[in-house]
Amino acid sequence: MITSTTGPQPADFADVRATNLAVVLRFVREHAPCSRADIAASTGLNKATVSSLVADLIDRRLVRETGLTENRVGRPATMLVLDGSPYAAIGVEINIDYVSAVAVDLAGERLLTWRRSFSSGESVNQGVAGVGAIIRRVVNRMAKEERQILGLAVAVPGLVDVQGTVRLAPNLGWRDADIGGDLAKALRDPGFPIQVDNDANLGALAEQRFGAHAGASDLVYLTGEVGVGAGIILDGRLRRGGRGYSGEIGHVQLDPDGPECHCGRRGCLEVMAGIGAVLGKDPSPGEIQVEIEESVRLARAGDAGTLATLESAGRSLGRGVSVLANLLNPELVILGGYYVPLAPWLLPAVQGELGGRVIASEAGGCRVVASTLGHDAAALGGAARVLDSVDSGRLPGGLSRIP
Repeated sequence: MITSTTGPQPADFADVRATNLAVVLRFVREHAPCSRADIAASTGLNKATVSSLVADLIDRRLVRETGLTENRVGRPATMLVLDGSPYAAIGVEINIDYVSAVAVDLAGERLLTWRRSFSSGESVNQGVAGVGAIIRRVVNRMAKEERQILGLAVAVPGLVDVQGTVRLAPNLGWRDADIGGDLAKALRDPGFPIQVDNDANLGALAEQRFGAHAGASDLVYLTGEVGVGAGIILDGRLRRGGRGYSGEIGHVQLDPDGPECHCGRRGCLEVMAGIGAVLGKDPSPGEIQVEIEESVRLARAGDAGTLATLESAGRSLGRGVSVLANLLNPELVILGGYYVPLAPWLLPAVQGELGGRVIASEAGGCRVVASTLGHDAAALGGAARVLDSVDSGRLPGGLSRIP
Protein backbone atom coordinates (compact mmCIF):
# COMPACT_ATOMS: atom_id res chain seq x y z
CA MET A 1 0.00 0.00 0.00
CA ILE A 2 1.03 3.61 -0.61
CA THR A 3 -0.19 6.19 1.91
CA SER A 4 -1.38 9.58 0.64
CA THR A 5 -3.03 12.61 2.22
CA THR A 6 -6.42 11.12 1.33
CA GLY A 7 -5.72 7.84 3.06
CA PRO A 8 -4.31 4.46 2.02
CA GLN A 9 -4.53 3.73 -1.71
CA PRO A 10 -3.78 0.53 -3.61
CA ALA A 11 -0.20 0.52 -4.86
CA ASP A 12 0.10 0.57 -8.64
CA PHE A 13 2.14 -2.34 -10.02
CA ALA A 14 4.41 0.06 -11.90
CA ASP A 15 5.10 1.94 -8.65
CA VAL A 16 5.98 -1.28 -6.85
CA ARG A 17 8.28 -2.38 -9.66
CA ALA A 18 9.98 1.03 -9.79
CA THR A 19 10.53 0.86 -6.05
CA ASN A 20 11.99 -2.63 -6.27
CA LEU A 21 14.23 -1.66 -9.18
CA ALA A 22 15.56 1.18 -7.03
CA VAL A 23 16.16 -1.22 -4.13
CA VAL A 24 18.21 -3.54 -6.34
CA LEU A 25 20.12 -0.67 -7.94
CA ARG A 26 21.04 0.79 -4.54
CA PHE A 27 22.17 -2.62 -3.32
CA VAL A 28 24.45 -3.07 -6.33
CA ARG A 29 25.83 0.45 -5.83
CA GLU A 30 26.68 -0.26 -2.20
CA HIS A 31 27.81 -3.90 -2.43
CA ALA A 32 29.19 -4.51 -5.92
CA PRO A 33 30.41 -6.92 -7.04
CA CYS A 34 27.45 -8.99 -5.85
CA SER A 35 25.28 -11.79 -7.14
CA ARG A 36 21.55 -12.15 -7.68
CA ALA A 37 21.49 -14.49 -4.68
CA ASP A 38 23.18 -11.85 -2.54
CA ILE A 39 20.48 -9.35 -3.52
CA ALA A 40 17.67 -11.77 -2.75
CA ALA A 41 19.13 -12.76 0.62
CA SER A 42 19.65 -9.16 1.73
CA THR A 43 16.53 -7.46 0.38
CA GLY A 44 13.92 -10.15 1.03
CA LEU A 45 12.84 -10.19 -2.61
CA ASN A 46 12.39 -13.68 -4.02
CA LYS A 47 14.91 -15.00 -6.51
CA ALA A 48 12.56 -14.91 -9.50
CA THR A 49 11.71 -11.27 -8.82
CA VAL A 50 15.38 -10.37 -8.43
CA SER A 51 16.22 -12.09 -11.72
CA SER A 52 13.49 -10.13 -13.50
CA LEU A 53 14.57 -6.83 -11.94
CA VAL A 54 18.24 -7.42 -12.74
CA ALA A 55 17.34 -8.26 -16.35
CA ASP A 56 15.48 -4.94 -16.56
CA LEU A 57 18.45 -3.01 -15.10
CA ILE A 58 20.83 -4.73 -17.52
CA ASP A 59 18.54 -3.80 -20.44
CA ARG A 60 18.65 -0.19 -19.26
CA ARG A 61 22.45 -0.43 -18.99
CA LEU A 62 22.36 0.53 -15.33
CA VAL A 63 23.91 -2.79 -14.25
CA ARG A 64 26.18 -5.23 -16.05
CA GLU A 65 27.52 -8.71 -15.45
CA THR A 66 31.21 -8.97 -14.74
CA GLY A 67 31.99 -12.67 -14.75
CA LEU A 68 31.91 -15.54 -12.26
CA THR A 69 33.25 -15.95 -8.78
CA GLU A 70 34.06 -19.30 -7.20
CA ASN A 71 34.93 -17.91 -3.79
CA ARG A 72 31.69 -19.11 -2.24
CA VAL A 73 29.81 -22.24 -1.22
CA GLY A 74 28.02 -23.98 -4.10
CA ARG A 75 28.08 -23.20 -7.79
CA PRO A 76 29.99 -20.19 -9.14
CA ALA A 77 27.79 -17.08 -9.33
CA THR A 78 27.60 -14.39 -11.99
CA MET A 79 28.56 -11.11 -10.36
CA LEU A 80 26.95 -7.72 -10.96
CA VAL A 81 28.37 -4.19 -10.92
CA LEU A 82 27.05 -0.76 -11.85
CA ASP A 83 27.22 0.09 -15.52
CA GLY A 84 25.78 3.51 -16.19
CA SER A 85 28.26 4.21 -19.00
CA PRO A 86 25.54 5.82 -21.17
CA TYR A 87 24.44 8.23 -18.41
CA ALA A 88 25.43 11.51 -16.79
CA ALA A 89 24.09 13.59 -13.90
CA ILE A 90 24.77 17.34 -13.98
CA GLY A 91 25.11 19.73 -11.06
CA VAL A 92 25.57 23.50 -11.38
CA GLU A 93 26.31 26.14 -8.75
CA ILE A 94 25.49 29.81 -9.32
CA ASN A 95 27.55 32.12 -7.13
CA ILE A 96 28.12 35.86 -7.14
CA ASP A 97 31.21 35.75 -9.36
CA TYR A 98 31.33 32.25 -10.87
CA VAL A 99 29.29 29.32 -12.14
CA SER A 100 30.56 25.78 -11.50
CA ALA A 101 29.37 22.79 -13.49
CA VAL A 102 30.04 19.13 -12.72
CA ALA A 103 28.97 16.01 -14.59
CA VAL A 104 29.29 12.53 -13.07
CA ASP A 105 28.40 9.04 -14.18
CA LEU A 106 26.12 6.66 -12.33
CA ALA A 107 28.94 5.59 -10.00
CA GLY A 108 29.81 9.20 -9.17
CA GLU A 109 32.99 9.36 -11.25
CA ARG A 110 33.59 12.85 -12.60
CA LEU A 111 33.20 13.25 -16.33
CA LEU A 112 33.60 17.02 -16.43
CA THR A 113 34.39 19.92 -14.07
CA TRP A 114 34.09 23.50 -15.31
CA ARG A 115 34.22 26.88 -13.63
CA ARG A 116 33.31 30.09 -15.48
CA SER A 117 33.17 33.72 -14.42
CA PHE A 118 29.72 35.17 -13.73
CA SER A 119 28.45 38.68 -12.98
CA SER A 120 26.03 38.83 -10.06
CA GLY A 121 25.01 42.35 -11.09
CA GLU A 122 22.94 40.98 -13.94
CA SER A 123 19.15 40.67 -13.91
CA VAL A 124 17.52 37.28 -13.45
CA ASN A 125 16.87 37.03 -17.20
CA GLN A 126 20.47 37.89 -18.07
CA GLY A 127 21.76 35.53 -15.38
CA VAL A 128 19.60 32.65 -16.61
CA ALA A 129 20.76 33.25 -20.18
CA GLY A 130 24.41 33.11 -19.10
CA VAL A 131 23.95 30.01 -16.96
CA GLY A 132 21.86 28.37 -19.69
CA ALA A 133 24.68 28.85 -22.19
CA ILE A 134 27.09 27.05 -19.88
CA ILE A 135 24.65 24.21 -19.27
CA ARG A 136 24.04 23.86 -23.00
CA ARG A 137 27.78 23.33 -23.55
CA VAL A 138 27.88 20.68 -20.80
CA VAL A 139 24.88 18.84 -22.25
CA ASN A 140 26.32 18.96 -25.76
CA ARG A 141 29.63 17.58 -24.46
CA MET A 142 27.77 14.69 -22.84
CA ALA A 143 25.74 14.13 -26.01
CA LYS A 144 28.96 13.84 -28.03
CA GLU A 145 29.99 11.11 -25.60
CA GLU A 146 26.57 9.48 -26.24
CA ARG A 147 25.48 9.90 -22.65
CA GLN A 148 21.87 10.40 -21.62
CA ILE A 149 21.31 13.20 -19.11
CA LEU A 150 19.64 11.83 -15.99
CA GLY A 151 18.84 15.29 -14.68
CA LEU A 152 20.16 18.69 -13.67
CA ALA A 153 20.19 20.26 -10.19
CA VAL A 154 21.15 23.91 -9.68
CA ALA A 155 22.52 25.37 -6.45
CA VAL A 156 21.66 28.98 -5.57
CA PRO A 157 22.88 30.94 -2.51
CA GLY A 158 19.63 32.03 -0.89
CA LEU A 159 16.15 31.04 0.23
CA VAL A 160 14.78 28.33 -2.06
CA ASP A 161 11.34 26.97 -1.21
CA VAL A 162 10.30 23.33 -1.44
CA GLN A 163 8.96 23.89 -4.98
CA GLY A 164 12.39 25.16 -6.08
CA THR A 165 11.47 28.84 -6.40
CA VAL A 166 14.27 31.21 -5.39
CA ARG A 167 12.43 33.45 -2.95
CA LEU A 168 15.44 35.55 -2.03
CA ALA A 169 19.08 35.42 -3.12
CA PRO A 170 20.37 38.72 -1.68
CA ASN A 171 23.94 38.40 -2.92
CA LEU A 172 22.66 37.82 -6.46
CA GLY A 173 19.89 40.42 -6.21
CA TRP A 174 17.24 37.84 -7.18
CA ARG A 175 13.76 37.57 -5.66
CA ASP A 176 10.80 35.26 -6.42
CA ALA A 177 12.56 33.71 -9.42
CA ASP A 178 11.50 30.45 -11.07
CA ILE A 179 15.05 29.55 -12.08
CA GLY A 180 14.14 25.96 -12.96
CA GLY A 181 11.30 27.02 -15.25
CA ASP A 182 13.36 29.81 -16.81
CA LEU A 183 16.26 27.42 -17.47
CA ALA A 184 13.90 24.87 -19.04
CA LYS A 185 12.76 27.59 -21.47
CA ALA A 186 16.32 28.74 -22.12
CA LEU A 187 17.30 25.14 -22.87
CA ARG A 188 14.19 24.64 -25.05
CA ASP A 189 12.60 22.02 -22.79
CA PRO A 190 15.54 19.62 -22.83
CA GLY A 191 13.67 16.49 -21.77
CA PHE A 192 15.34 15.91 -18.41
CA PRO A 193 14.23 17.12 -14.96
CA ILE A 194 15.64 20.39 -13.60
CA GLN A 195 15.76 20.92 -9.85
CA VAL A 196 16.82 24.01 -7.89
CA ASP A 197 18.00 24.03 -4.28
CA ASN A 198 19.96 26.03 -1.76
CA ASP A 199 23.75 25.80 -2.17
CA ALA A 200 24.33 24.67 1.42
CA ASN A 201 21.78 21.85 1.07
CA LEU A 202 23.51 20.54 -2.03
CA GLY A 203 26.93 20.95 -0.41
CA ALA A 204 25.71 18.73 2.41
CA LEU A 205 24.50 16.09 -0.06
CA ALA A 206 27.89 16.16 -1.78
CA GLU A 207 29.66 15.58 1.53
CA GLN A 208 27.33 12.72 2.44
CA ARG A 209 27.85 10.91 -0.87
CA PHE A 210 31.34 11.92 -2.05
CA GLY A 211 33.21 13.59 0.81
CA ALA A 212 35.93 12.33 3.12
CA HIS A 213 33.21 11.41 5.63
CA ALA A 214 30.75 9.93 3.13
CA GLY A 215 27.94 7.99 4.74
CA ALA A 216 27.79 10.10 7.92
CA SER A 217 24.22 10.18 9.18
CA ASP A 218 24.38 13.50 11.03
CA LEU A 219 26.36 16.36 9.55
CA VAL A 220 26.16 20.08 8.88
CA TYR A 221 27.90 21.71 5.92
CA LEU A 222 28.81 25.42 6.18
CA THR A 223 29.18 27.09 2.80
CA GLY A 224 31.99 29.55 3.58
CA GLU A 225 31.27 31.70 0.52
CA VAL A 226 30.31 35.40 0.60
CA GLY A 227 27.27 34.25 2.55
CA VAL A 228 27.28 31.62 5.30
CA GLY A 229 24.60 28.95 5.06
CA ALA A 230 24.16 25.52 6.63
CA GLY A 231 23.06 22.33 4.92
CA ILE A 232 21.71 19.94 7.56
CA ILE A 233 21.58 16.15 7.35
CA LEU A 234 20.04 14.34 10.33
CA ASP A 235 19.40 10.59 10.54
CA GLY A 236 20.73 10.29 7.00
CA ARG A 237 18.23 12.73 5.47
CA LEU A 238 18.52 16.32 4.28
CA ARG A 239 16.35 18.58 6.44
CA ARG A 240 14.85 21.54 4.57
CA GLY A 241 12.24 22.65 7.10
CA GLY A 242 8.53 23.27 6.53
CA ARG A 243 8.96 25.65 3.59
CA GLY A 244 12.54 24.86 2.64
CA TYR A 245 14.25 27.69 4.52
CA SER A 246 16.26 25.82 7.12
CA GLY A 247 19.96 26.45 7.62
CA GLU A 248 20.11 30.26 7.65
CA ILE A 249 22.80 30.17 10.33
CA GLY A 250 24.49 33.18 8.76
CA HIS A 251 21.84 35.46 10.21
CA VAL A 252 21.88 34.15 13.75
CA GLN A 253 22.78 37.17 15.86
CA LEU A 254 25.97 36.81 17.85
CA ASP A 255 26.33 40.39 19.08
CA PRO A 256 23.49 42.97 19.04
CA ASP A 257 26.12 45.71 19.16
CA GLY A 258 28.23 44.17 16.41
CA PRO A 259 28.79 45.46 12.88
CA GLU A 260 25.83 45.97 10.59
CA CYS A 261 24.95 43.07 8.30
CA HIS A 262 23.60 43.56 4.77
CA CYS A 263 20.34 42.05 6.02
CA GLY A 264 19.83 45.17 8.17
CA ARG A 265 20.54 43.54 11.52
CA ARG A 266 23.69 43.78 13.60
CA GLY A 267 26.21 41.20 14.71
CA CYS A 268 25.05 38.32 12.49
CA LEU A 269 27.38 35.34 12.14
CA GLU A 270 27.83 36.19 8.47
CA VAL A 271 29.26 39.65 9.19
CA MET A 272 31.37 38.44 12.12
CA ALA A 273 32.73 35.20 10.65
CA GLY A 274 32.07 35.50 6.92
CA ILE A 275 34.71 36.23 4.33
CA GLY A 276 34.83 39.94 5.13
CA ALA A 277 35.62 39.21 8.78
CA VAL A 278 38.09 36.46 7.90
CA LEU A 279 40.00 38.80 5.61
CA GLY A 280 39.64 41.87 7.82
CA LYS A 281 38.23 43.78 4.83
CA ASP A 282 35.32 43.63 2.42
CA PRO A 283 36.82 42.82 -1.00
CA SER A 284 34.90 42.79 -4.26
CA PRO A 285 33.91 39.33 -5.54
CA GLY A 286 36.73 39.33 -8.08
CA GLU A 287 39.31 40.08 -5.40
CA ILE A 288 38.32 37.40 -2.86
CA GLN A 289 40.52 34.57 -4.16
CA VAL A 290 43.58 36.82 -4.36
CA GLU A 291 42.95 38.12 -0.84
CA ILE A 292 42.49 34.58 0.51
CA GLU A 293 45.81 33.53 -1.00
CA GLU A 294 47.50 36.58 0.54
CA SER A 295 46.01 35.79 3.96
CA VAL A 296 47.31 32.22 3.72
CA ARG A 297 50.76 33.54 2.81
CA LEU A 298 50.80 35.99 5.72
CA ALA A 299 49.48 33.42 8.18
CA ARG A 300 52.19 30.94 7.19
CA ALA A 301 54.75 33.70 7.66
CA GLY A 302 53.45 34.33 11.19
CA ASP A 303 52.09 37.83 10.54
CA ALA A 304 50.64 38.93 13.87
CA GLY A 305 47.79 41.03 12.44
CA THR A 306 46.62 38.29 10.11
CA LEU A 307 46.76 35.65 12.85
CA ALA A 308 44.76 37.89 15.20
CA THR A 309 42.10 38.49 12.55
CA LEU A 310 41.78 34.78 11.82
CA GLU A 311 41.57 33.92 15.51
CA SER A 312 38.81 36.49 16.06
CA ALA A 313 36.82 35.24 13.06
CA GLY A 314 37.40 31.66 14.22
CA ARG A 315 36.00 32.44 17.67
CA SER A 316 32.89 33.98 16.11
CA LEU A 317 32.52 31.00 13.82
CA GLY A 318 32.90 28.74 16.83
CA ARG A 319 30.02 30.52 18.57
CA GLY A 320 27.82 29.83 15.56
CA VAL A 321 28.93 26.22 15.36
CA SER A 322 28.19 25.86 19.10
CA VAL A 323 24.57 26.83 18.41
CA LEU A 324 24.38 24.06 15.82
CA ALA A 325 26.04 21.56 18.18
CA ASN A 326 23.63 22.34 21.02
CA LEU A 327 20.53 22.23 18.82
CA LEU A 328 21.32 19.37 16.43
CA ASN A 329 24.19 17.37 17.96
CA PRO A 330 25.77 16.53 14.57
CA GLU A 331 28.67 14.12 14.26
CA LEU A 332 30.42 16.58 11.95
CA VAL A 333 30.40 20.22 11.02
CA ILE A 334 32.20 20.58 7.70
CA LEU A 335 33.68 23.92 6.67
CA GLY A 336 33.50 24.52 2.93
CA GLY A 337 34.28 27.17 0.37
CA TYR A 338 36.78 29.87 1.30
CA TYR A 339 37.05 28.50 4.83
CA VAL A 340 39.01 25.50 3.54
CA PRO A 341 42.40 27.10 2.78
CA LEU A 342 42.22 29.04 6.08
CA ALA A 343 41.08 26.06 8.16
CA PRO A 344 44.50 25.45 9.81
CA TRP A 345 44.15 28.83 11.56
CA LEU A 346 40.36 28.91 12.02
CA LEU A 347 39.82 25.42 13.45
CA PRO A 348 41.73 25.83 16.74
CA ALA A 349 39.62 28.87 17.67
CA VAL A 350 36.41 27.10 16.58
CA GLN A 351 37.25 24.05 18.70
CA GLY A 352 38.09 26.27 21.66
CA GLU A 353 34.65 27.90 21.54
CA LEU A 354 32.94 24.51 21.23
CA GLY A 355 34.62 23.27 24.38
CA GLY A 356 33.28 26.17 26.42
CA ARG A 357 29.83 26.63 24.90
CA VAL A 358 28.40 23.17 24.15
CA ILE A 359 26.47 21.80 27.13
CA ALA A 360 27.24 18.15 26.45
CA SER A 361 30.67 16.88 27.45
CA GLU A 362 33.29 16.67 24.69
CA ALA A 363 31.06 18.94 22.57
CA GLY A 364 28.55 16.11 22.25
CA GLY A 365 30.97 14.25 20.00
CA CYS A 366 30.80 17.00 17.38
CA ARG A 367 33.94 17.36 15.25
CA VAL A 368 34.69 20.33 13.00
CA VAL A 369 36.66 19.52 9.84
CA ALA A 370 37.51 21.14 6.51
CA SER A 371 35.89 19.91 3.33
CA THR A 372 38.00 18.03 0.79
CA LEU A 373 35.63 18.82 -2.09
CA GLY A 374 36.71 22.42 -2.74
CA HIS A 375 34.57 25.03 -4.48
CA ASP A 376 32.81 22.36 -6.54
CA ALA A 377 30.93 20.99 -3.51
CA ALA A 378 27.54 22.56 -4.26
CA ALA A 379 27.70 21.66 -7.95
CA LEU A 380 28.78 18.13 -7.04
CA GLY A 381 25.86 18.04 -4.61
CA GLY A 382 23.55 18.90 -7.48
CA ALA A 383 24.78 15.82 -9.30
CA ALA A 384 24.33 13.84 -6.08
CA ARG A 385 20.72 14.97 -5.86
CA VAL A 386 20.11 13.69 -9.39
CA LEU A 387 21.66 10.32 -8.46
CA ASP A 388 19.45 10.28 -5.34
CA SER A 389 16.44 10.62 -7.64
CA VAL A 390 17.60 7.60 -9.64
CA ASP A 391 18.18 5.66 -6.43
CA SER A 392 14.60 6.51 -5.44
CA GLY A 393 13.17 4.97 -8.60
CA ARG A 394 13.26 7.73 -11.24
CA LEU A 395 14.94 5.56 -13.86
CA PRO A 396 16.18 6.98 -17.17
CA GLY A 397 14.27 7.02 -20.42
CA GLY A 398 15.42 8.10 -23.88
CA LEU A 399 18.50 10.08 -24.82
CA SER A 400 18.21 13.83 -24.12
CA ARG A 401 19.85 16.30 -26.49
CA ILE A 402 19.65 20.05 -26.91
CA PRO A 403 19.64 21.19 -30.53
